Amino acid sequence: MLEANRRAHQHGIDLSKLPQLLDMNADTITDNVHAINANCPDDRLKFIFKHLIQHLHDFVRETSLTTEEWMTALEFLKETGKMCSDIRHEYILLSDTLGVSSLVDAINHAKPPGATEACVLGPFFTEDAHEFQQGDSIASEGKGDYMYVYGKVTNTKGEPIPGAIIDTWETDGHGLYDTQYADRTEPDCRGRLFSAEDGSYAFRAVVPVSYPIPSDGPVGKMVSALGRHVFRPAHLHMQIDAQGYEKLTTAFYPRGDPYLYSDAVFGVHSSLIVDLKPVTDKELSLKRGFKDGKTHMELHRDIVLATPEEGQAARKQTMPAVAQK
Repeated sequence: MLEANRRAHQHGIDLSKLPQLLDMNADTITDNVHAINANCPDDRLKFIFKHLIQHLHDFVRETSLTTEEWMTALEFLKETGKMCSDIRHEYILLSDTLGVSSLVDAINHAKPPGATEACVLGPFFTEDAHEFQQGDSIASEGKGDYMYVYGKVTNTKGEPIPGAIIDTWETDGHGLYDTQYADRTEPDCRGRLFSAEDGSYAFRAVVPVSYPIPSDGPVGKMVSALGRHVFRPAHLHMQIDAQGYEKLTTAFYPRGDPYLYSDAVFGVHSSLIVDLKPVTDKELSLKRGFKDGKTHMELHRDIVLATPEEGQAARKQTMPAVAQK
């Protein structure tokens, strides 16, 4: 007993203060798990696990989950983990396709009126994007149809925000992110730039296209088993970070895409749907840096950031009362 106490003490546990757990059954197991977790020193963690355990146990009871079904679920989670790498996060994809990412965003990233809405990050953001100057192209030649993206970064008062860090990424014209190519040697169709003194930004890209989420792993198989399609509407990701303002992760969705209303990851907001306009003026195309002055599409979108105080006020309106306790 002394040895047991010594070992427990090494992990910060006093055995004499733990509840006595014995004879677990369907009626007592949940209360006993709550009891053993009650000594958690982190109140927020204890709160989260209390609800997690309760809902998980209720789910097992309500569905009369079989041992075989539970083992299938555990194998699914194991296979999901195997698909993860430094440039692919299958668990983010799982969260996205279950609508959890959108729910977490809606609760935690609510914005005040007039501010640009947030949406899901997705599993293809990387930290290795090259830095570009205003007007540069984030895509190498031949990656898709030309597109010019420009606008201003401002606050909710309309004041420009200079020096905002803008990360942007997208698929190429084949519907693939650079990380999906086995021979990837450097980032492509992604980049980082900074807003100018007047808040303006501009860069060249390619017209985004709709694409399937990775369906070679367990998440893709799950979506198909549920009778859903695996496609996302075309979109351009952007993440904006500026001192004194909340970081914004968002995306812009060209109007007319056939998957706008059935996005596999529930990411589309009506306020983020944009119109692409064709530019046939050869001189303007040359001025913007497009090869041979070829026709390109134009995406004009201003981005409005909220302050932490504005964001907090907006979240108080959307966050469930239980989470504010």
